[in-house]
Amino acid sequence: MFKIRSLVTALALASSVSVASAWEVLPKEAPEPADNATTPAKVELGKILYHDPRLSSTGTVSCASCHNTMLGGEDNRPNSMGVNGQTGGRSAPTVWNAAFNTVQFWDGRAASLEEQAAGPVTNPIEMGMKNWDEVVARLKTIEGYQMPFERAFGTDTITKDAVTKAIAAYERTLITPNSPYDRYVSGDNSALTEQQVRGMEKVAELGCTTCHSGPAFNGPGVFQKFPVIPNGYWEAQYHFSKDKGLAEVSKKQADEHLWKVPTLRNIALTAPYFHNGSVKTLDKAVTLMAKLQLGKDLSKEEVADIVAFLNGLTGEFPKQQMPVLPGTLDSTFN
Repeated sequence: MFKIRSLVTALALASSVSVASAWEVLPKEAPEPADNATTPAKVELGKILYHDPRLSSTGTVSCASCHNTMLGGEDNRPNSMGVNGQTGGRSAPTVWNAAFNTVQFWDGRAASLEEQAAGPVTNPIEMGMKNWDEVVARLKTIEGYQMPFERAFGTDTITKDAVTKAIAAYERTLITPNSPYDRYVSGDNSALTEQQVRGMEKVAELGCTTCHSGPAFNGPGVFQKFPVIPNGYWEAQYHFSKDKGLAEVSKKQADEHLWKVPTLRNIALTAPYFHNGSVKTLDKAVTLMAKLQLGKDLSKEEVADIVAFLNGLTGEFPKQQMPVLPGTLDSTFN
């Protein structure tokens, strides 16, 4: 079931979030579901699967192709490229700190990381496998996977459930704590510059934290309309309203242009911006958000201060050692 609320409810809940609640330190561990404990063996298997392009029909696209952990957790493309050079209509969300999202994907159609991990593999534009039976059959032909599955799940039986749980377990380790902002909130007054503090205060003053609240700056789990304020000039340039967001999934008119509130963590590294990747720079994104969501025209100085603060949300990235993938002994792409 989708956690779908009407726009009125979403706005009411968002406005009830106090500004103070936004100034929270990012936890160093993510919550995990009762049926998928984060164990070292499961995380290691998930890392291998996450980086294995053989989960795609052509053997060329992995989860990491669009959600690169060597970068900001996405691919810095306006629209990600899948099998056979195909591109979709949305920008890839970052995988860093995705464990703190209440729902996954821009339109919130997945309720968990496990559910999210299952989607792209059989999406015809993304990884292009016909179905999960085909995915499982392929993995079973790769002998080197039997032992990692045994270590992670106590059996070498490969299933869709095990694959998605392993990938999700790995993704729950992709957390970037200890940003300058986190250190500042924890009491280190020198962690942010004077300009960044001005930007932080401006973010609170404008009301940005009514939506981008909480330790991940991704809201209390509600959807938000974008854009709130129609603007023909900007629409003609960026085509924000072409994609109907949640309504593309729910088929409900009331859900048109509702989106999951994205995290602001590491946002300086994840250009281009917005669901369609149409805005190239962070300062332009800040200007547009103020105008289209809040009806505010910001000065260049105010934009610069906010951008400086957003740069202070870049955290420390855990070192990623690339896995050695199990070898393909016979061609699996006939």
